Amino acid sequence: MKLEIPEKLKEDVPHSMWGRILMATPVVLTVIATMLAGLSSSEMTRAQYDRSLAAQLQSKAGDQWNFFQAKRLRSSMQGASADTLFSEPGSIGFEPALMEKTIASLASAPDSLAAEMAGLKAELIAWWQLPAARQAAQWLQGKELPSPGRTPTADPLVAAAVSAVEAMKPESEIIPLVAGISDRSLEEALRQAKDQVHSFDAVIKPLQQAIDQGNSLLMRLKGRLTAAATPSAPAPIDLLFRSFTLARMRCNAQRYEIEARLNQAVAYVYELQVRRWNLSADRHHTRSQRFFLGMLAAQLGVIVSTFAIAARQKNFLWGLAATAGLIAVLFTVYVYLFI
Repeated sequence: MKLEIPEKLKEDVPHSMWGRILMATPVVLTVIATMLAGLSSSEMTRAQYDRSLAAQLQSKAGDQWNFFQAKRLRSSMQGASADTLFSEPGSIGFEPALMEKTIASLASAPDSLAAEMAGLKAELIAWWQLPAARQAAQWLQGKELPSPGRTPTADPLVAAAVSAVEAMKPESEIIPLVAGISDRSLEEALRQAKDQVHSFDAVIKPLQQAIDQGNSLLMRLKGRLTAAATPSAPAPIDLLFRSFTLARMRCNAQRYEIEARLNQAVAYVYELQVRRWNLSADRHHTRSQRFFLGMLAAQLGVIVSTFAIAARQKNFLWGLAATAGLIAVLFTVYVYLFI
């Protein structure tokens, strides 16, 4: 049995190529509307991800700022304590000659402490001969601690943006700078800032350990001689311990100040990354809204073309539907490429 299409239905179908294209308009616009809905949802998901990542980076920046504040506070406390100690009568700066004189005077310890003093003297001599102890003694005398300094970043835009944040310029000036920085440049700047922290820590750690070890030996020595309370106790020990403690406080104040500045540099880069990802989240959010509008235009075309078929006013209404679909496509391409 052969199936034939009624002549009345054949009249509703345009016979030209343009007519067939117009007949396919509702289907094509439905596909376009579905595609735009997916793109809108995808962009919104990416916006939420970038916003979440910005929040995580802000938390890391907050940790660095906490380190900065804590170390600045420690630096101030150590410096104030050193100034108070130095203002007392009899306070002098640390001198290696005083350490050697104290080591030599341990031979005059009381007989009851001779064995213990011999052990402490051996430990003190062994510590004093360490290269780290000798270098630490130079810093205790007032030499500046090593500072990694500020390494120039590969991208001058990063340095300009950090300077803008450091100078607390308005966001209207900072955002254009951040927008021109690539993610790779920010990652490299963060790596350099963290490398400075690790570099300084690697240099200062053995010296700090040497200072702490020397302070522990002097505390033990002073404690034993004070407990003996004999007139023959070595007189230089009190002066040595006092000068050593004063110098150690000043070194700690300087060290904490340097570490605070290094943490501050890391925090500034994190702040740039927060702004960078917030900008990306805003961009994806805008794209999601525009794709949604494009989807609405495509759906409008589907509705108009449906009414056109129902009303059999193919020339005008179908043309309007096709125009709406074309506008939706062009708008989608514009959003995808330029926004």
